[in-house]
Amino acid sequence: MLLTVLRRLLPKGADPESARLVLARGLRGFADGMVSVLLASYLLDLGFSPGEVGILVTGTLLGSAALTLGVGMFGQAAAPRTILLGASGLMLATGLGFASFGDFWPLLLVAVAGTLNPSNGDVSVFLPTEQAILSGFATGQTRTALFARYNLAGTFCAAFGALCAGVPVAIAKWQDWDLVDAQRSGFVLYAVVALTVALIYRGLPRIEAALRARAAPLAKSRSVVLRLTALFCIDSFGGGFAVQSLLALWLFKRFEMSVETAGAIFFAAGLLAAFSQLVSAWLAERIGLIRTMVYTHLPSNVFLIIAALMPSAPLAVGFLLLRTSMSQMDVPARQSYVMSVVPPEERAAAASVTNVPRALAAALSPALAGYLLTQTTFGWPLILAGSAKIVYDLLLLAQFRSRPPQEEGVKALEAAR
Repeated sequence: MLLTVLRRLLPKGADPESARLVLARGLRGFADGMVSVLLASYLLDLGFSPGEVGILVTGTLLGSAALTLGVGMFGQAAAPRTILLGASGLMLATGLGFASFGDFWPLLLVAVAGTLNPSNGDVSVFLPTEQAILSGFATGQTRTALFARYNLAGTFCAAFGALCAGVPVAIAKWQDWDLVDAQRSGFVLYAVVALTVALIYRGLPRIEAALRARAAPLAKSRSVVLRLTALFCIDSFGGGFAVQSLLALWLFKRFEMSVETAGAIFFAAGLLAAFSQLVSAWLAERIGLIRTMVYTHLPSNVFLIIAALMPSAPLAVGFLLLRTSMSQMDVPARQSYVMSVVPPEERAAAASVTNVPRALAAALSPALAGYLLTQTTFGWPLILAGSAKIVYDLLLLAQFRSRPPQEEGVKALEAAR
């Protein structure tokens, strides 16, 4: 039933099978949004310091990068459905692991080996495989619109997940239950979502042969992909200072904010980010993918820096919401741009190559952010995040504004005639 509704919402010309990936992305987004807000509170209630929280967040990102690298290096012979089902099994084990353990070292092991996502975006092992599949389901502007809907589903559902993060805490306070045990239920739900997305992935049989036949390592597009990857690493390194779990931690420590309030704030932020995905596709069609990426991303990073300087919670939250209303508009444009500048047979490799270093770069900064928050509650992590991302924006515009994707070049020639 839900798949039927989603198929009707797909952009015209997109393969109906892409609805399965949009639905799976939405469910995973809900689970990620919930645990990204719950994680910091849960770990603090277990007795961990902000520095230890930062190390565990780093562990989750390092693990995602290692898994994605492994899939990129050794997973080409495997069917995409097999990879996604295996990732779902690992997601199940991750949720059960975080719900079962309460000591630092077992949780660090689960964080590194598992799929937990501390951000409001997708940095998981699922992403490269899903991107490669989606790129074969549409072309040109339809592809950008499809990526926008894919990201819209994830971001929109992540907003509801963030809102639901406060539910276990509120119920525990109301019923006088143990707060840690109540928060563990969120990780159990994370495991249940893993089982659900596995059932959705089981319906992807007919695309496997075609994708494996087209798969090839980077060759023609090696140079441009490596240049893009280097820039994406700068962006991700900055983003690691301000992943959603660490933003929640900063709000908890700086303004003594409750989990319920933080969840409501991230819900509002998620809604703004979700609907901006649709604006991204509209904007990209008019000004191009690179300009869409830079002209929306740059002001959002200025807002992030300003939020760090604000003396009160309402002002800080206001600028964080302004930042979120624009910060995700570059995502569908970026994904579509990468897929457009490489030949079809190299798209799976390009997705893996661009995502693995991004995940590794993002994993370097959370531990430093956690350390900074043990020294002061001032928003140094937010300032560092915004500054690094501004450098990325300016370099991206300088290096790639003269290299539009092929369909934009064709459109410009037609308009000039």
